Amino acid sequence: MIPLHQPFVSGNEIKYIEEVINSGALSGNGKYTHLCHQFFNREFGFTHAKLTDSCTAALDMVSILLNISPGDEVIVPSYTYITSANPFVLKGAKIVYADSHPDNPNIDPSQLPKLITKKTKAIVVMHYGGIACEMDEIMRIANSHKIWVVEDAAHSLGATYKGKFLGSIGHFGAFSFHSTKNITSGHGGLLVINDAQFVERAEIIWEKGTNRKMFLDGEVNKYEWYDVGLSFYPSEVTAAFLWAQLQNLLHINAERVKSWNYYYNALKEVSGIEVIKVKDYEKHNAHLFCLKTINQEKRNILLQALKKNGIMAAFHYLPLHLSPFAKTENPLHLKEAERWANGLVRIPLYFGITKEAQDFIISQIKTTVKDW
Repeated sequence: MIPLHQPFVSGNEIKYIEEVINSGALSGNGKYTHLCHQFFNREFGFTHAKLTDSCTAALDMVSILLNISPGDEVIVPSYTYITSANPFVLKGAKIVYADSHPDNPNIDPSQLPKLITKKTKAIVVMHYGGIACEMDEIMRIANSHKIWVVEDAAHSLGATYKGKFLGSIGHFGAFSFHSTKNITSGHGGLLVINDAQFVERAEIIWEKGTNRKMFLDGEVNKYEWYDVGLSFYPSEVTAAFLWAQLQNLLHINAERVKSWNYYYNALKEVSGIEVIKVKDYEKHNAHLFCLKTINQEKRNILLQALKKNGIMAAFHYLPLHLSPFAKTENPLHLKEAERWANGLVRIPLYFGITKEAQDFIISQIKTTVKDW
């Protein structure tokens, strides 16, 4: 079976983990955490970044920093993973679901003005597959209403929009290092803070609500409880694994983009399916490759044909507004999000996928859809 995704392993993960074990400094916020932070600063200009246990944890930190509470509203794309919404739900916010763009699964900025109310506190945008949302328009709308923008960049490490790295454009950016991502630490995440007013408090929240950093820096002779917080940062074992991955990130992304382009050029003119068109000012990181069929029936036919021929393929998110958690007596109808959910198919893409495997996948897709 050709897998849908396959984690990259550099070979140095065990070496660095053994070093951590031998050092006895296992709990986190040590050497490898600092090396990772320095990498994000150097390569992406993330001057205020904090490793977390997951992308969910990073977004949870955002919900605390923004003092999300009952009565607040947070706009979230319906076509996204539940993580984009859950941290804000847990703080009592009402989630307002936004539709996708017709050209890609990302949030449609033209829908935002009608969703904004006096209670709107934040807009969450998710860059699907590492392809950027229209951030200029989103930031213009948000700034005109004094609303915070949170980039769910779980898919998007290394991708850019008009020369700016995703995760650095909104007020906050959140990344994932889950095993399905371009690089991984098994589980893991990163919070990027792009508004200086939140930096000091973020440090305290990250340290369980204490001023431990001031203590470690010699500024105070003991550390105390200052604010709410949780144990957000990962163990040093996790950071060591991630450091081995980060050393290969640019090469991994470059190779994935080559494979993505190979698919695109082979499938872009195939009748019966659509592939996402990427604008010149959007540089993605080839997190995944997807195509869209005209409906759920055709999607399922294609998925079954690929599986029968030893190819792992899958649909993706179910729209949040149609979930059991969100359903009401008067359910929403978000046309584009539902079209993407019903028609989208992800096909295998990972570092090291061979041209032979890609050619086989392409041939099976063409064979299946030609009869439509």
